[in-house]
Amino acid sequence: MTARDRPGRVLGGRHRIVPAAVAVLLLVLGACTLAVGLSRQEPAPPAAARPAPTSTATTAPVTSSPASPPAEGDTAPTLPRSAPTRLSVPAIGVNTSLERLGLDRHRALETPKDPAKAGWFTSGPTPGEQGPAVIAGHVTWNGARSVFFRLGSLRPGDRLSVRREDGSTARFSVTRTEQYPKDRFPSVEVYRNLDHAGLRLITCAGTYRDHRYSDNIVVYARLDQPGRS
Repeated sequence: MTARDRPGRVLGGRHRIVPAAVAVLLLVLGACTLAVGLSRQEPAPPAAARPAPTSTATTAPVTSSPASPPAEGDTAPTLPRSAPTRLSVPAIGVNTSLERLGLDRHRALETPKDPAKAGWFTSGPTPGEQGPAVIAGHVTWNGARSVFFRLGSLRPGDRLSVRREDGSTARFSVTRTEQYPKDRFPSVEVYRNLDHAGLRLITCAGTYRDHRYSDNIVVYARLDQPGRS
C-alpha cells in the first residue's frame, strides 16, 4: 500500500460504518489485497449476473444517507449485537469460521490470514444488527481458489446464514449481486445507513494483472423475517 492509499483517522461506531471507516474499506478493496497471485492463476471467478451501475466512486469520507422508511407491512427485524462466528452460503459451498478484521498500522482494513476463511469487519454492525455488516474474503491465493471464488454466482433469493456468539443464527436472503470497477465503486450505495439489518459480502473480481484484480463483487443481502425457514 502506497502513501496515497493511507486514509486518515478512523472513528469507531457500533450501529453503522462511519465515514472514515468507509474510506478505509474502499482503499483496501481498491488495492485488491483480497487476492494474491505469485504463480499461475485459476480461471477467472464467476462474474456478477448483470452490469454494475456507472456511478462514480470515491475514497474520500462520505456522509451516510438517511435510511428510507420500511415498506408497508415490513417490520424490518433486527437482532441485538453479537459477534459472528461462522458463515454458511450453501449455494456456493461456503461454510467457514470467521476471522475478525480490524485496522493495520496504516489504518487500512486487515485481510483474513487464512485464505480459506472470510472475515468480519469489527468496526461495523454485527450481522443481524441494523445497518450494513461487512464480511470480506479472498478470491484466489497463490494461484488457488479461495473462500469467495464463486461469490459472483450468487443470485437473488439465495440463502445464507451467520452463526453468532450468543448462540443465535442470523438468516439472510440475497437481494442482488453486483460487480463494480474499482475506479467507479459506489461507496455510498454499499455502506450507507439502512433501515434494516443488511449484509455485504465482498471480494475481488474481473481481470487479474500485476498481482491485482480490476473489480470488486458485492453481494447485498437482507435479514429474513422471523419464522422464515
